[in-house]
Amino acid sequence: MGCTFYSYGTSRSKSRNGIDTRRYSYHEEGVRKLDKKRLALPYVIWASIFVVVPVLIIVYYSFFDKGIFTLQGYKQVLNPRYLGNIMDSIGIAFISTVICLVLAYPLAMILSSKEMSAKGIILLLVILPMWMNSLLRTYAWGYLLQDTGVVNSLLSSMGLPTMQFLYKKSAIVFGNVYNFFPFMVLPIYNVLCKIDKNVIEASYDLGADKFTTFKRIILPLSMPGVITGIVMVFMPALTTFLVSRLLGGGKTTLLGDLIEQQFNKTGDWAFGSALSVILMIIILITLVFMSKKDSFDKGGGLF
Repeated sequence: MGCTFYSYGTSRSKSRNGIDTRRYSYHEEGVRKLDKKRLALPYVIWASIFVVVPVLIIVYYSFFDKGIFTLQGYKQVLNPRYLGNIMDSIGIAFISTVICLVLAYPLAMILSSKEMSAKGIILLLVILPMWMNSLLRTYAWGYLLQDTGVVNSLLSSMGLPTMQFLYKKSAIVFGNVYNFFPFMVLPIYNVLCKIDKNVIEASYDLGADKFTTFKRIILPLSMPGVITGIVMVFMPALTTFLVSRLLGGGKTTLLGDLIEQQFNKTGDWAFGSALSVILMIIILITLVFMSKKDSFDKGGGLF
């Protein structure tokens, strides 16, 4: 006499070998998650030691001087002189970022829209400065732009008056643009290359002109690259002290210079740490603001 089995609820799926495939798949998924956690562990440890711990140390020294709680470092930040340095830093970083964007976007559009025989050469010229140390690049421009440098020698040979290029805010902006320009071009170029050309052709077929197509189609789709480029240029331009020292001649003290002076020259760790915390807050605000703007574009988030 045969027996009939009735199962209630969810039945288990069996393979031909009688193995519970559902339980096996759950086990396999758990192993994969465990493997991912194990693989991520070294990076978590590295980030904790070399990122989180230094940040906590900086925050500690911004509030404690020789073990005594103090807000003196933050009070010094409110000094009009130092507030002026902070505003100069933000202003120069902003101008440098805008110039990079204005120059990079048309170049990225030209490179992505046409099959140019010189495309590879142009991209190589954009990337080439990144292969050289930033200190050497900045030193080289300092030599070229000095009063007796190559640029002024060329002007003099053509009968034109020589100019003082160095030791001005404009020289710092120029150095920032030169050093960080590739970080603006490449993200925009990569995003523009991924835009489906059929979408652009459909826009033209529906009667849109080039400006309308750019405004309604190309620009919104390229915003992830634009935002990434802005962040990648603004942050180093805000924190650098190398360019302002070599091309600005120390006449313009930026936030990076001020922090370096407190730690290496005056030994005022409380003030230097407070300035570092202010700098981190400015960067975090920038990241959050740009990430929120970027969250409207699918797949274009910064995080």
